[in-house]
Amino acid sequence: MKKTDEAEPMNGDAKNGGSAGTTGDAPARTGSPADSPAKSDSPAKSGSPADSPAGSAAKTGGSAGKRFSRDRLLLAVAGPVLALVVAVLLTSGVLLASGKSPFEPYQLMLEYAGNADIQVLIVNQASSYYLAALAVAIGFRMNLFNIGVDGQYRVAAMAAALVGANVDLPGPLSIALIVIVAMLVGAFWAGIAGILKTTRGVSEVVSTIMLNAIATSLIAYLILPEQFGVQPKGSNNLTTGDLPESSWFPGLHVSDVAGDIYGFVFVAIGCGVAYSLVLGRTRFGFDLRATGASESAAAASGVDAKRMVLTSMLISGAVAGLAGMPVLLGDSHTYSLNFQTGIGFTGITIALLGRNNAVGIAFGALLIAFLDKASQTLDYNGYEKEIATIMQGLIVISVVVSYETVRRYALRRQQRKVGEELAAAARTTTTREEVPA
Repeated sequence: MKKTDEAEPMNGDAKNGGSAGTTGDAPARTGSPADSPAKSDSPAKSGSPADSPAGSAAKTGGSAGKRFSRDRLLLAVAGPVLALVVAVLLTSGVLLASGKSPFEPYQLMLEYAGNADIQVLIVNQASSYYLAALAVAIGFRMNLFNIGVDGQYRVAAMAAALVGANVDLPGPLSIALIVIVAMLVGAFWAGIAGILKTTRGVSEVVSTIMLNAIATSLIAYLILPEQFGVQPKGSNNLTTGDLPESSWFPGLHVSDVAGDIYGFVFVAIGCGVAYSLVLGRTRFGFDLRATGASESAAAASGVDAKRMVLTSMLISGAVAGLAGMPVLLGDSHTYSLNFQTGIGFTGITIALLGRNNAVGIAFGALLIAFLDKASQTLDYNGYEKEIATIMQGLIVISVVVSYETVRRYALRRQQRKVGEELAAAARTTTTREEVPA
C-alpha cells in the first residue's frame, strides 16, 4: 500500500509527501558518513529527499493538495449542473416544438415559488423526498439497487398509522412508538430482499420490484373495513383511523397564510448528518463502502460481505420507513387510499442527482419538490403542468450521461497532471545532477 501512495504525487497530502521523502532518503544511506561528509556540497547530495523526484513532489504537495481539492469540488458540482442545463435545454426544445414559449414556464414557476405558502410546501415535500433518497443512497453506497423503497415506506406508514390509532399512550411515547414501528416494518420489508440475496443469490432489483407489487396488494387488503380499515361517513375513501392529537408531531409555525413547516423536517436533517458521519467517519461505514466496491477484497480483509449486504438492506429499509412520517405525523394524521405514492422512485432520481452525498441529496430534494409544487401554476397560464414531469425524466437521463462524461474528463485530467508533475520533478533532478561540483 505504501508503494501505491508514493506513485501518486498528485494527491499532495502531508502523509504521501512524507512517504515520498523517506523513499528519496534511501540513496544517501548507501554510503557511510566517512565515505561522504554530511556537510559536503558534492553531487552525492543529489540523493537527498529535496533533490529526488519524490522529494520535489513532496515540496509541492501542499499546493497540489489545494489544487486537487478545488478541482475535485468543481468536478463534483459539474455533473449535476451539466445534467440540469441539459434537462432545461431539452425541455425548452419540447416547448418550442409544441409552439409555446421555451422560457415563460420557468419564469412562472419561479414567481409562484416566491409565495411563502408555496415555499413551506416545497420544504415539507422535500423532507419526504430527502428521507427516501437517503434510503436509496445507502443501498447505492453498498452497490445495491434498493428499488423497493416505495413499497417499504408505504407498508411502514400504514402499519405505523394502525398502531398509532389503536394504542393509547402519552404524546411523546406515542410519537416514538409510531416512528419505531415504521422503521421496524420498513427494515423487515427490505430485509426480505436482503435474505433472498444473501441466501439464494436473488437480485435485489427483481425481489424489491416484486415486493412493491405485494405491498400494494397487502395494503389494499388490510385497509378494507372488514380488516383494519375505517370508512368515513359520506366518503368512498378508506383510512386506518385518525391519530389522536397527542400523536401529532409539532411543527414550526411560519404564519397564518404560509402554515407550518413539518417538525419531521428537522428529523430528516438529523438523518442526513448521521448518514454522513456513519458512512464517512466510522469503521462500519468504511466496511460498507469497501464491500460495495469489491466484495472479494472486503472478504480478504475480514469483512463478512453477506452480513454487510443484509445489514445495508435493513438500514435502507428502516430509513425508507421514515419517508412517510412527515406527512403522517404532520399533515394527514392517518393512512388512506390517497396517501402519497411514488416517493421511493423519486428518491432514486434525487440520490443520483445528489451523487449519494447528504448535501447534494438535500439540494436535489428541494429541486424536485420545487418542480412538483411550482408547476401547479402552469395549468392556470396555458401550459401543462406535466412539463415538470418531463423535466424530471430528462434529469434522470442527463444525470447518467453527464456523470460519465465528467468522470472520463476527470480521469484524463488526473493522468495529465500526474505526468506533468513527474516530468517537472525529473527535469529538476537532471539539471541539478549536471551542475559541476
